[in-house]
Amino acid sequence: MQIIVDADACPVKNEIFRVARRYGLKVILVSNTWMRVPEEDGIELVLVGKDRLDQADDCITDKADENSIVVSSDILLASRCIAKGAGVLNAKGFIFDSQSIGQALAGRELSAYLRETGIRTGGPAPFEKKDRSRFLQNLDRLIQSGLTRK
Repeated sequence: MQIIVDADACPVKNEIFRVARRYGLKVILVSNTWMRVPEEDGIELVLVGKDRLDQADDCITDKADENSIVVSSDILLASRCIAKGAGVLNAKGFIFDSQSIGQALAGRELSAYLRETGIRTGGPAPFEKKDRSRFLQNLDRLIQSGLTRK
């Protein structure tokens, strides 16, 4: 099992490292820019170019499979990874699955339409302590369910 992280704007990288160490899981961080990561076995930084907007998403999708947990707040990327059998959650700890992704995609489309018509949508709520806690709980839940499938 591996954890693949859409790393550029991920606020829970340290939590992911800690949980991955506890379970002995590999972590792959995919980013457009270099970042400091722990120098240890099982943690890999994959740098992709900036020439194409979706290059990181393509890399993550290519690496994702039924033995992966993907951490990303990108709903389109989440949808692609779910189609490949991966577990997906965002940094606030919300799990995307085949049931919830349709509603998330519809909400994304509605927000885009409202912005195009000039209506202010407000953007996402700030990241809070409770989000970090929910993330840790649900990451552990996805790992446990993946371990019991084996």
